[in-house]
Amino acid sequence: MAEKLSEKSIEMLKAANFAHLATVMPDGSPQVTPVWVGIEDDLILINTAEGRIKTENLRRDKRVAISVIDQENPYQSLSIQGRVVEDTHEGADEHIDKQTMKYLNQEKYPFRQPGEVRVLFKIEPEKTFTFGT
Repeated sequence: MAEKLSEKSIEMLKAANFAHLATVMPDGSPQVTPVWVGIEDDLILINTAEGRIKTENLRRDKRVAISVIDQENPYQSLSIQGRVVEDTHEGADEHIDKQTMKYLNQEKYPFRQPGEVRVLFKIEPEKTFTFGT
C-alpha cells in the first residue's frame, strides 16, 4: 500500500542528493547502486539504461529499497521501501537531461554511450523513514 511522502522527504528527493538503490539479484542476494533520484506525482523516479544489472533486477523483482543522505546535513537521511509500478522509455531521454541539470548543472547528459537506450522506473513508496535533525 502506498505511503504519502512527508514534505521533508519530498525536499530531499528534489534536491541534488545522491541515493543508493537496492535491488534483488536472481539468487536473492542484494545489489546496491548509487543513483540520481527524482520525484513526480508522489512516485520516485530512477533513470538508467537497458542492459544494466539494476534494470534486469527491477523488472524481475519489483521490490526496492532506497537510501538518501542530505548533502547539506549528512546526519539527515531518508530510507524508502517501495515497489516499481512502471518502467518506460517514454520521456526517459528528457528526464536524464533534467536530472543532469539538477546534479551537474549541464543541459545534456554527458555520459551517454553509443546505442544506449534510457529507461525510466517509477517507484511507489510503501514505507518511509527519516532520520536526523
